[in-house]
Amino acid sequence: MTVIDTPDAPSGPPPMVPQRADTSSSSNTFGTMIFSAGVLGVFAMIAALIALAFVALLRDNSGGGEAAISSDLDISLTEFAIEGELSAPAGDVTLNVVNAGAIEHNLAVRELGIQSNNMMSRGVDSLALGELTPGTYELYCSISGHEASGMAAELVITDADSFEPADLGGEHAGLTAEEMDQLMVDSMLAFPAETEGKGNQILEPEILPDGTKKFYLTAEVIPWEVSPGEIVEAWAYNGQVPGPQIKVDVGDNVMVEFTNLTPMGSDIHWHGVHTPNDQDGVSPYTQDPVASGETFTYEFLAEDPAIGMYHAHLHSQTSVINGMFAAFQIGPTPLPYGQTISGVTIPDDLEPAFEMPMVLNDAGTIGLSLNGKSFPATEPIVIDEGEWGVVHYYNEGLTAHPMHLHQFPQLVFAKDGIPLDNPYWADTINVAPGERYSVLFNADTAGTWVYHCHILTHVERADGMFGMVTAMIVNPKQ
Repeated sequence: MTVIDTPDAPSGPPPMVPQRADTSSSSNTFGTMIFSAGVLGVFAMIAALIALAFVALLRDNSGGGEAAISSDLDISLTEFAIEGELSAPAGDVTLNVVNAGAIEHNLAVRELGIQSNNMMSRGVDSLALGELTPGTYELYCSISGHEASGMAAELVITDADSFEPADLGGEHAGLTAEEMDQLMVDSMLAFPAETEGKGNQILEPEILPDGTKKFYLTAEVIPWEVSPGEIVEAWAYNGQVPGPQIKVDVGDNVMVEFTNLTPMGSDIHWHGVHTPNDQDGVSPYTQDPVASGETFTYEFLAEDPAIGMYHAHLHSQTSVINGMFAAFQIGPTPLPYGQTISGVTIPDDLEPAFEMPMVLNDAGTIGLSLNGKSFPATEPIVIDEGEWGVVHYYNEGLTAHPMHLHQFPQLVFAKDGIPLDNPYWADTINVAPGERYSVLFNADTAGTWVYHCHILTHVERADGMFGMVTAMIVNPKQ
């Protein structure tokens, strides 16, 4: 029986209760009292049931006879986007918020002047908005710089009678699940795609009479094909993103002639590289800005080993995220020859099949990319079964990226170019902005293995795979 059910009325008189033949007057009075109490109890129970039913009916009919509408919407925060259920009918609305990104975020509603708590990665919060009338409400992250980087969205509240839930796929409204599957598969099968331009090319020096190694760098804004058909305005060194690699030996005298052809003043900071203060490349503290059309020459002794990088410092919020970044290495790579780490012995005579920089970015015109390209234009890594490879991660973006290589554990042997006393194995390496990690792996199993950032919205969206993903192709032994 539910709270709104009432018991069936008896169809006839209540059954007679047998009485003992010798019942006295007092016992008759007592029996009458018991009977009366029982009848009163039945009526009290019926009254209580009717009262509960009345309360339930009041709840069901609040708001003028129509059921009140309550909506719980799931919202996801990432670098740098606000996604999820962004529409609801007029009524009481609650946002269930999860930080699916790698850094701290919050969610605010501009018109209501309220916001969630700040949440670290994987944090959750619930934001009760109360009764909302039809209209558009602005959602944004109030942490400095996040809204400008893309963390803004609109919450659309419609009349209850006209509300229709969003179709699967959001911007691909109307597509079936099977069609969405096909979009994803087609995007993956397009890899690897050819595009114009290639970064990370080795920059050969001019050798001066005294042995100085002189390099020439020119910064300018160029068209750059990030992915097939996607041409952006990149800020580049020597016409490539990332800029050219510079490699020198310990003890070399290094000279870099820098010509600035970008629209604004610039400089070059040697990140993670030991230089005199007046060569650090931080205008106006260590030098004057290099104005557009001007040239400045840096000179310093490469006295310490380094796995560093170089990038602009002045106007870096524009120039660096748009492409002015590159790798700089002094001396040999500090491989852990002969060491045994977690039961795995690194060969004494190890000769890596390849050694490459992997420069990470997530903002500006370049966007989510590996070495200046977005999937399917990222370059696959090809290696033979049983060979060893070395990758140096450089994060020139605005947020951390957990880099995951399928199948093969990565041996982290240097951090920011500094050899580790205790190298360690990991399958996912979280690389924060400005950091460098150097890893070694053994490709001991043939096949095509995916290699990507493990913030999943950095590699997949509704129309397919994109961004920070490539593959390692391991050829089988012949």
